[in-house]
Amino acid sequence: MNIYEIAKKAGVSIATVSRVINNSPNVKQETKEKVEAVLRQYRYTPNAIARSLVTRATHTIGVLTSDVRDSYYASAIYTIEQRFRELGYNVILCNTGLELKKKKEYLRIMLQKKVDGIILVGSVFKEKNDNSHIYEVATHVPVVMLNGDLQGDNIYSIVCDDGAAIFNIVELLYSKGHRDMVYMYDVESFSGMAKIEGFKRGLKKNNLKFDDGSIIKVPQGIQGGYEGVERLEREGKRYTAILTSEDIIAVGVLKKLREMGKRVPEDVAVFGFNNSQYSLCTLPELSTVDNKVTDMALGAVQMLYDVLQGKEVTHKIVVTPELVIRGSS
Repeated sequence: MNIYEIAKKAGVSIATVSRVINNSPNVKQETKEKVEAVLRQYRYTPNAIARSLVTRATHTIGVLTSDVRDSYYASAIYTIEQRFRELGYNVILCNTGLELKKKKEYLRIMLQKKVDGIILVGSVFKEKNDNSHIYEVATHVPVVMLNGDLQGDNIYSIVCDDGAAIFNIVELLYSKGHRDMVYMYDVESFSGMAKIEGFKRGLKKNNLKFDDGSIIKVPQGIQGGYEGVERLEREGKRYTAILTSEDIIAVGVLKKLREMGKRVPEDVAVFGFNNSQYSLCTLPELSTVDNKVTDMALGAVQMLYDVLQGKEVTHKIVVTPELVIRGSS
């Protein structure tokens, strides 16, 4: 049964049925109850697209991430979906991977789906050179970047001060007597580069040696950390502390150090990042950084919701991370 038949059964106009469906206040209570009775009788469910033509909103949010298997992204997405559901919105999720072509393709799909707004989860969505595709999307719907920062109309950002976290780790390790520190990372994203800069600032502030072997790019995952330690040993690099851009890389570091018979933290201190479940599954448990993923996800939802409600919203929020000290340091 369609809206025309509902109107005929209720003895009202199509416009009146539409106002009832969309909770318009401009309907008499008696008329509203009559229409709702017919809707219940015939179990009428309004078509989302047709409804959007009236309300100019689908109550649907597009969420893009590069890889939902990543524990950080998964936690953020779960929080976003749950909170938007409470607010009466549906969520469409896309895994884009790291290729720019795929990111652009999925953004086009989101616009085709008539989403009310888009959240980009992860710093990988800010490209080094050309972000024209994000600016273009923002001319149609508001865009919120979770842990990515891009200046532009209708674009909003909530970021963690990742660089400050790494800087603070260097300060802590220096205070404990460490002078030979190495940093391992996997992706040169907005967040990844901020962490590298934080490491460099920490070394410079404490007059510590910095050379080509102080910062190492490694493959993603456990294997990355494992291979990173192998490289340090192969090249004869001195190190008493290893900092990593992700907890899972630190897990690989711990695995290789254990195989080599090195004690943690007595011989080598190890720090992860993200305060994921991995950090509690190692022996010793991993020191890491709580970058407030749940707080950031809730903040991203609130930013986008407020924009959709027509409220004034600040374009950038910075979240302060916390060091979590455990047995590995």
